Amino acid sequence: MTDDAPVRVVDALKATPTPVRYLLGGVLVNQLGAFVQTFLVLYLTFRGASVSAAGLALVAYSIGSIFGTMLGAEITHRFGPRATIMTAMAASAPLVGSISWLSGPGTLWPLLVVVALAGLFTQAYRPAAAVLLSDLMPERYQVMAFSMMRIALNIGAALAPLIAAVVILVDWDLLFWIDGGTALVYALLAFALLPKQGTEAQAPGRAGSESAEPEPDHEHEHEPAPEPTADSRSAYAAMLRDRRYLLYLGAILLGSLTYAQGHIALPLELAKDDYPTSFYSTVLTVSSVVLITCELKITAYLSRLPKHVRVITGHLVEAAGLAVYGLSSRSGAFTIAGAVLVVFGIMIAAPSMFAHPATFPAAVKARYIGTMQAVGGAASALAPLFGVFLWTRLGGGFWLLCGIVTAAAGLLALAGVRQPPEPAPAKDAGPRAEGEPEVVGGAS
Repeated sequence: MTDDAPVRVVDALKATPTPVRYLLGGVLVNQLGAFVQTFLVLYLTFRGASVSAAGLALVAYSIGSIFGTMLGAEITHRFGPRATIMTAMAASAPLVGSISWLSGPGTLWPLLVVVALAGLFTQAYRPAAAVLLSDLMPERYQVMAFSMMRIALNIGAALAPLIAAVVILVDWDLLFWIDGGTALVYALLAFALLPKQGTEAQAPGRAGSESAEPEPDHEHEHEPAPEPTADSRSAYAAMLRDRRYLLYLGAILLGSLTYAQGHIALPLELAKDDYPTSFYSTVLTVSSVVLITCELKITAYLSRLPKHVRVITGHLVEAAGLAVYGLSSRSGAFTIAGAVLVVFGIMIAAPSMFAHPATFPAAVKARYIGTMQAVGGAASALAPLFGVFLWTRLGGGFWLLCGIVTAAAGLLALAGVRQPPEPAPAKDAGPRAEGEPEVVGGAS
């Protein structure tokens, strides 16, 4: 454990700067109208498209999303978070809104282009939001801040289908007009309310005054980082040499693949076991309620534990939950118990996992965040192939495999985020020479 006093939820909320509140509010508004990825296939088949064409459109959106996070990272690095959020949201609004106009016969290729661009710009804001959040939030509450962002995203994800169910009764096309409208609202909020530039040197709680020097990043002193003027090629080359970060990215990839099976293979499992459709809705509702109501408290309670302890514990708890899904055929209680365990595992590990790239120096932070999000997006795109292919062949054993893969992801995360032990000072060492760096341990 660290020597700091435990973080309290109330203290974190009070310490949240006003621009961060605006940022999280914009994330929530945007997520409330995020209908494309969830309803695109249903909408296109409703309008007469073949299942294969609708699936191809979803693949195009996923590919655009993967490259969108990388593009967003570059724009954020060069022009700042506020400009990136404004540009990404303003560009995505007309693209998303025009999907309904291109869903008729004979427009497949223009539709694929527009859908891919919509995925590109819709996701490009995410690295900027993460960078701005880490720049403006006091360092003591960094992990709590990312937990707040996750809650905003999850509230939006929980309410969006309910909103969509009502909107569909009026007009299917309204889904995409509302989605484009919420993106435009987010762009306007960013223009009016977000600071032009968030810098680590001037972030609240990081410096005593505007002229103060930025605090050294002790956590990554053992890792070589590019100079602040480094171009993108050298930044990504340094990332490829960072073995720990590559292990961390491996954990993101494997963990995202298995977590997604709760939305892909679990409905298939419950349908095979003759559960009513409403039961899966109940499982999703329980998961959402537990996560939204408990994550901040869990994050605060575990704040004194080292980061590597949080991430390995969370992955192991999630692995147990996924394995329990394999008992769903015996009783629905196992499904609920598995869902609760998965959610608790996510609450323990995910805030620290998502906040980890933001601990890197400002010269590379946006690119590290964008790469992490791109890897997560790639895993989400591959998850249906991984899940359906293996579930149809392994049956109930598929969930044991998911548990094993998630535990392996935890081991990768443990190696990826754990800091080396602080070397013991020599007993007879004299005073340090002027300019000699002090070795500081990086407790999380």
